[in-house]
Amino acid sequence: MSDLQALSKATFSERIEQNAYPGRGLVVGRAPNGDFIQVYWIMGRSDGSRNRVFAAEGAELRTAPWDGGAGVGDRTLTLYEAMLELPGIYLVTNGDQTRTAADGLAGGGTFEQALATREREHDAPNFTPRISGLIDFRGSAPELALSILKANPADPALTDRFTYRTNAPPAGLGRGLTTYVGDGSPLPPFEGEPLWLPLDDGPEGLLERYWSALNGDNRVSLAVKWIPAAGDRPGEVLVRNRHS
Repeated sequence: MSDLQALSKATFSERIEQNAYPGRGLVVGRAPNGDFIQVYWIMGRSDGSRNRVFAAEGAELRTAPWDGGAGVGDRTLTLYEAMLELPGIYLVTNGDQTRTAADGLAGGGTFEQALATREREHDAPNFTPRISGLIDFRGSAPELALSILKANPADPALTDRFTYRTNAPPAGLGRGLTTYVGDGSPLPPFEGEPLWLPLDDGPEGLLERYWSALNGDNRVSLAVKWIPAAGDRPGEVLVRNRHS
């Protein structure tokens, strides 16, 4: 346990604090008191990407234009529902595949089946990965799933699909994905297994910790969602935006 805590802090320092551009990122895991947490953030290098805010509506989260809709780039990629809930299911993703997953699960399908209908994003030459997270309370014990859909390195017209299903992590720890490993042109996509990242604080503390860690020039919005340990009530969402 202590090794994982040390690893999560080292990873947070290297992959988030010291990284100018991890891009969009999500973390799913458990709070110190045993409740569950989802963290999601967006970053941007262009004026359009930066011209957005997070808007929380009850337990749901979406991206919205900051100035009424002008200049947000490709709206099919920049404006979407980022967090949705179904009974016993809590979803977070970096694109409109949140709705795809929610509709698929509501219809009796699986997380994997729903995301099999989607591809990596179409923003050549970056072909940004689609990252998604799920906390599922419908079984005998809570389960986590993380997915990344990314361009095949030999042929970016193809999408490689990776899904990771894990048991709930120890309290104070989470598993995370980012879209990129750093800045570049084109942007280098995430590689490897989901990261171990720290969730060892309350909602306000986590909001401040992750927001402060993100590069000040590139951070746009951050949300922390607090989910009851039994998964029997809506989560509570806190938001921090570059633009108020």
